[in-house]
Parts: sequence; C-alpha cells; structure tokens
Amino acid sequence: MGKRLTIGVLVSGRGTNLQSIINSIEDGRLKAEIGIIISDNPEAKALDRAENHGIKSICIEEDNFNIKQEYEEEMIKVLEENGVELVVMAGFMTILSSYFVDYYRNRLMNIHPSLLPAFPGVDAQRQAFKYGVKVTGCTVHFAYEGMDTGPIILQEAVPVLEDDTVTSLSKRILAVEHRIYPKAIQLFADERLKVEGRKVEIL
Repeated sequence: MGKRLTIGVLVSGRGTNLQSIINSIEDGRLKAEIGIIISDNPEAKALDRAENHGIKSICIEEDNFNIKQEYEEEMIKVLEENGVELVVMAGFMTILSSYFVDYYRNRLMNIHPSLLPAFPGVDAQRQAFKYGVKVTGCTVHFAYEGMDTGPIILQEAVPVLEDDTVTSLSKRILAVEHRIYPKAIQLFADERLKVEGRKVEIL
C-alpha cells in the first residue's frame, strides 16, 4: 500500500463530519491519517472525539492574537509541523482570510449543507426549507476567499419531503455529508482532482 495522505482537520463544534472521517479511516475506506485536529473553540465536542481516538489535537483561539494573520500563521505552523498535506474544515466557524486560503490553495476543503451556489452561509438547511425548494443537498468544495465559494468537488442532492421539518431535512443532509466528504478526501489522496478555473475535473 502506498503512502497515506496526512490531513489536518479544523473544527468548532460537535464534530460529526470529523467522526465520519475517523470512521472511514478506521474501517479502511479512506487511506489517510489525521496529523492534527485544530479547534477554535475549547468547548468543542470534536476535541473529545479526538481524545477518544488517540488523535493529536490543539485549541487555537483567534481572540488570543492581536491580528488575524498572527492567528493564521500559528495554525499554519502547527499544520506544517504535523506534516499536513490537505486541510479539511469540518464545521469550522472562523472565516479564514486570503492569507490562509492562498497558502493552502486547492489543498483546503470544506463541506456545506446545500447545493452551492444556492444558500451559502449559515443555516443553509433553514434557508432552503423557507425558500420552498423541492431539492437541496450538500457540496464538498475547495475553499477560496469569500463565504462558501471555490471550485466544487462533489455534490449530492437530497429531496425535500412534504412532511419535512428543518430538523428532519438537516438530519438527512448530514447523513449524505458523512458519506461524500471522506469520498472527496480519497479522490484528493489518489491525486484524481484537477482544478481548471472554477471547475474540478475528476480524473
């Protein structure tokens, strides 16, 4: 078996997407290893998940730095020290600047609970539900400057059912997120993603 991809995961909250990545690695579906988990929130449940699986983790809070670039430089330093080749955002709530995004250009992944470019930003499931769409879903993309922009890697549709609530719809979208995020990371590990402008070609 070839070399495993080393990923760094950025988290802020419950860490369910982190858990799906850990599960995929542990059951052999994802040929990667997590070098470091970085949280911007000391209370994040994701840090407990890291501890439960013996994965190295650290909390770096933006408030402890005078300017954003110093905060991001510290994150980059930690990621580089741990040999990270791909940075994966899993419910990471801090908006990253162009400094960080440029450093990890096309090596910084995010997942969003809508079919981008529809319903970017927070509460995408509620936005879709209130708008009355019949189909929504989730998107794995490379993160660029701006909220939920960047070339799209994978998308999967989730129908909005007549008796759905925001909660039930969110739950079904999350189940799909847990399936397609590890898949996108594996495509990166296999060097099967080629970015041409806004388009990601899967080789």
